[in-house]
Amino acid sequence: MLNDKKIAIIGTGNMGEALVSGLLVSGSSKAKNIICTDVRQYKLDAVKAKYKVRTTGNNLKAVAASDIIIYAVKPQIMASTLAETAARLDVSKLVISIAAGVPLAAMESCVSKDLRLVRVMPNIAAFVKEAATAIAAGSHATKEDVELTMEIFNSIGKCIFLKENYLMDAITGLSGSGPAYIFLIVDALADAGVKMGLSRQESLFLAAQTVLGAAKLLMETGEHPGQLKDKVTSPGGTAIAGLATLESGGLRTTLINAVEAATLRSKELGEMMIKNFSENNAGKKSA
Repeated sequence: MLNDKKIAIIGTGNMGEALVSGLLVSGSSKAKNIICTDVRQYKLDAVKAKYKVRTTGNNLKAVAASDIIIYAVKPQIMASTLAETAARLDVSKLVISIAAGVPLAAMESCVSKDLRLVRVMPNIAAFVKEAATAIAAGSHATKEDVELTMEIFNSIGKCIFLKENYLMDAITGLSGSGPAYIFLIVDALADAGVKMGLSRQESLFLAAQTVLGAAKLLMETGEHPGQLKDKVTSPGGTAIAGLATLESGGLRTTLINAVEAATLRSKELGEMMIKNFSENNAGKKSA
């Protein structure tokens, strides 16, 4: 279904390149059907040499030539990029945004026309094709649009579809920001290993591999984390002693509060984006 679609990636930074790699490695798309844009010519030259895709510095040209447009630009330039390409956007094209914190309402206020919009929130693990990605559809997006979007982003990890757009803020707080929480936990575990006499290299490897193994065990067994926790703990043993310390230190509550704080901040940023995009559109109309 996706293989014959022409795909434009507007802004081929780290996430854009991760998408190119995922689409080609998975066989979901062909190099000849992907066109990448960026303001940096050296970046386009590198992507073209590595992946054999088409490239251009002209966003409008890329949009006009494509069936699916993925906006992978930074949130602060999303409004200007949409305005720049709006003339060639219509309901014949699937428009996907991965700009963090930019709600669908903000995009709609900017283009002032009906579009098949889909908002996507991947995370940094896309670089190793293990992204946790959430997808939310606009009012004009079809079931096929959602399926195409999921096929694209399953090439860099695993996806879920959200029926409720407002939950994208919670996704940002949990899986979007989540890798940062895990990096902090791994760093702390590695510090603990060093304190107990292990080398930094040994500690970091063991901490990271332990997190990876625990996550894989959860995903593959489908068991509740509490059940798996109980399998590790024995009466009067080492694990229960460590868990009691974590509970007394408030780790569970701290993580819950971290996700809540990140979610609320995402909502604040989203409201600012809607206001800024609306003002941008108002200014464009009065000019």
